[in-house]
Amino acid sequence: MGVGAGGRVDRRTVARSAVTVAAAALLGAGGPGAAQGRERARLTPRLPAPGGRYPVGVTTLCLVDPDRPDPWEPRIRVRELMLTVFYPARAVHGHPVARQMTEAAAMVFGQLDAAVHHLPASGVNWAATRTHAHTDAPVRDVPAPVLLYSPGGGDPRTLGTGLAEDLAGHGAVVVALDHPGDTSEVEFPVTRPGRPEKVRTTVFRSDPRSDADVFRTMIETRTADLRFVLGQLAVLAAGGNPDAVGRALPPGLGRALDLRRVGVYGHSAGGTAAAQALHEDRRIRVAVNMEGYLDHPGPAPGRPGKLFPVARDGVDRPLLLLGSAGFAGRDERERSWSAVRARSGGRVRRGEIARGAHWVFTDYAAIAPQLEAAGLMDVADRRALVGPIGPAESVSLVRSWVRRFFARHLPRE
Repeated sequence: MGVGAGGRVDRRTVARSAVTVAAAALLGAGGPGAAQGRERARLTPRLPAPGGRYPVGVTTLCLVDPDRPDPWEPRIRVRELMLTVFYPARAVHGHPVARQMTEAAAMVFGQLDAAVHHLPASGVNWAATRTHAHTDAPVRDVPAPVLLYSPGGGDPRTLGTGLAEDLAGHGAVVVALDHPGDTSEVEFPVTRPGRPEKVRTTVFRSDPRSDADVFRTMIETRTADLRFVLGQLAVLAAGGNPDAVGRALPPGLGRALDLRRVGVYGHSAGGTAAAQALHEDRRIRVAVNMEGYLDHPGPAPGRPGKLFPVARDGVDRPLLLLGSAGFAGRDERERSWSAVRARSGGRVRRGEIARGAHWVFTDYAAIAPQLEAAGLMDVADRRALVGPIGPAESVSLVRSWVRRFFARHLPRE
C-alpha cells in the first residue's frame, strides 16, 4: 500500500469492510460470489524476466523472535516473520517455477490491495502470476552478497519480486521480508496462539503517516525486523536451519551467504527502515532508500517533524536516495533527504525516475500498464500509481540504479 507516502490519502485508507470481505473469503464464507469472481478472472499479470547470467532459485523461511512480542497484536507473544529468498541457482531442472503469491494471499490481495490502489475488483487472476524463480533449486555454491528488502508500508514482499529476481540473476542473494501486522496480507505455514488463521492482514485503517505513534512503531519494528533477520542469516551461514517449522532448505544456501557484503534496500516505509538500519547496524555496508521519508510526521500540517537519527547524524557508509518525479510528498520528503546529504560527507547519492510516481519501484510498474491496456484500469489511476512512464523504461531504470549501486559498494572480494 505504500502508506506513509503522502498525498491522496484516500488511496491508502484501508476500509474495514474490505478486510472483513477478505477474511470471510479465506474462511470459506465467500459462497457462490467468490466462485463467480474466480470464473471471471481472465487476465494473468506478467512479470518482466530478470537479467543476469544465472538462473534464479527461490525458497521461503518462517522466522520467530522469542524475545520480542508482536507490536500490533498483544495476543501474539513472539515476533513472526515470513521471508522469500531469491538466489543464483546451480541448476533448475525439475524444480517448478514459483507463483508470485500463494492462492490464499492472492485472494486477500484481490480484495484489499485492489481496493486501496484502485485496481480492478474483477477480471484479474492474481494467483496465477508466475515468477521466473525455481522453487528450492540447488544454490550456486559461491559466496554472494546478501541484500535485504523491506517493502512499502502495508505492501506485501511479493510486490518486490521483479527487482529481487534481477538482483539474484546478477549474482546476489536477496532476502525479501514481510512485516506482519503492517503488511496487507501474509500467509504463515502454521497457526499460532493469538493468530488462529494462517493468513494475517494489516491492522492499518488509515495512512500511518497521519499518526506519529503508529509511524514510529512501524519504522522501529521494521528496523528491528531487519536486524533480527541478519542474525538468523548468520545462523544459516554457520550450518544451522533457523526456519521455525524445520522445513528443509535448498542445498548450499548457507554457504552462499557472504555476510561480509550486506546491503539493505526498501521502498517507502521500507526505504526509511533500510536507511535507519544502515545507521544502527555496522553489519550493513550499504543501503538504498526508494522514496522513504527520513523524518517523523509533524505535529500539525505544514510543521516539520523530528528527524530520524540517520538524517540527524548522517551516514558514514554509502546510501542511495532514489525518488520519483511524480511523488505527491516530494516537497515534504526533501527536508529530511537534504538533511542526511548535508551531514554525510558526500556518501549519499541521489537519483530520480522522471515521469514516474511512487509505486514505480514495485511490480506495479509492469502490472499497472497491463491492466490499463486490458481496459481494467483507468489512465488516471495508472498514472497516480506508477506515472506515465512505460514499463520497458521504468523497470530498466530502477533495476539499473539499484544493481549498479550495490555492485559498486559490495564488489567481489
